[in-house]
Amino acid sequence: TSGGAALFIDATAAANALVGNSIGANMFLLGYAYQAGYVPLSAVALRRAIELNGEATEMNLAAFAWGRAAFADPKAVAALVEPQSEAASAAKETLVGLVARRVDFLTVYQNGAYAARYQALVAGVDEAERRRAGGATGLAEAVARNLFKLMAYKDEYEVARLYTDGSFKRQIEETFEGDLRLEFHLAPPLLARKDGKTGEARKMRFGPWMIHGFEALAALRFLRGSLFDPFGYSSERREERRLISEYEALCEELTAALAPGNHALALALAALPEKIRGYGHVKARAIAAVAAERERLVERWRSPRAPLQKAAE
Repeated sequence: TSGGAALFIDATAAANALVGNSIGANMFLLGYAYQAGYVPLSAVALRRAIELNGEATEMNLAAFAWGRAAFADPKAVAALVEPQSEAASAAKETLVGLVARRVDFLTVYQNGAYAARYQALVAGVDEAERRRAGGATGLAEAVARNLFKLMAYKDEYEVARLYTDGSFKRQIEETFEGDLRLEFHLAPPLLARKDGKTGEARKMRFGPWMIHGFEALAALRFLRGSLFDPFGYSSERREERRLISEYEALCEELTAALAPGNHALALALAALPEKIRGYGHVKARAIAAVAAERERLVERWRSPRAPLQKAAE
């Protein structure tokens, strides 16, 4: 309050508009409260604490600065936020379309049951966010994007499907003229030899006949993840399936305890798969790095502590 009157500000909308992510809402409010005179610390100390915390430092520093500006010159900041808020509302409406497109893809990728599994989890997160997050948004969309990324991993069946669904042939015809001889360089996990120095799989050459092999393999994608999947026993495929199950369990944990005060942390956890990129050994390194970050964030989720207190330790 200020002089007995309550102060209200939509920090989520402001953070979305000014720093591009609702996760900045907490630091925006900290800056607002500091400028209003309710935080008995110096701005230098607060900025240093944000830096020590190490979580999205640049964005959080910007959100803190915008929070101060919102109190000092509310009309000027509101003029920047309000047009963006309308756009953000329109963007949220596209969640249905975003999910629908991914449901269609996963149905072709595997089957209807696989797609329904994805849709049901996203719907549960969306409902929990609307009921329990105090108006904060972004979690359902983050889950929709990242769960899809994990579920649509590019394995042997998917590579085969992409080569034979017609798009590859159209691209070749639009790019090249004349008679062409296709040659494929692949590193099949059951056939490729390991490099003696690096331990990584060496790529093998396959002639144009491989297209027919792709057609047969694409038709067998219903075996993916089953006991009869010949590729499913490799360490890479087992890890990909583990990541999906782990993420589903994480989403259930997040929705069970979701609240306005931990929404930003839930969003950070939900977005972690964005950092998993590449294939083979490159992907394995990314998974290891994300696992370490996930462990740290989950510890904070299960034992909530004030971010600035944690940063000061």
